[in-house]
Amino acid sequence: MTKNPLKEKLKDKKIILGSGSPRRKMFLEELGIDFEVRPKSVEEIYPEELRGGEISEYLAKLKATPFMNDLEDNQIVITSDTVVWHNGVSLAKAANHDEAFKMLRTLSGDWHEVISSVCFTSKHFQKTVSGVTKVKLKDFSDDEINYYIETCQPFDKAGAYGIQEWIGMIGISEIQGSYNNVVGLPTDLVYETLINLVS
Repeated sequence: MTKNPLKEKLKDKKIILGSGSPRRKMFLEELGIDFEVRPKSVEEIYPEELRGGEISEYLAKLKATPFMNDLEDNQIVITSDTVVWHNGVSLAKAANHDEAFKMLRTLSGDWHEVISSVCFTSKHFQKTVSGVTKVKLKDFSDDEINYYIETCQPFDKAGAYGIQEWIGMIGISEIQGSYNNVVGLPTDLVYETLINLVS
């Protein structure tokens, strides 16, 4: 039986996922590689002048900083951040129902960008890659937005929505780019980067 090419490349490496996100954990599992989950919290504050992908790249690197002093030679830490960028504004996680409603009302009927940056950190290198996906949502009714918020509680998601949830099933008019990137990890870029890093 043919072996998983990425798993073979990484057989001498220890991969650490520096995130508690169940979606990112699921994606690494589906890539078929061995890894351990070891989230470390940081205060996610970034310079105000940063725009779009600059924000997600900065935060992905920031999340790697708690690991950098105790990495072993064969370890690679993967950290990531996702930004929803709309009309020059970054829509972060909503703190409550009202904030989530305002975000979804703003995104309703319009295009936005979902940018997921992934930082690969070892004792010897650091590399960051970013995936950009353009998404157009349908024009939601207030009842649709309220129903989604009440049933799915999307307060841990940038832009207050998860494309894999009910709102994505009924509300994606168009999508340009990687679907997985919108869920939270550009798996194609993760695969290619890991293959190339250990070549």
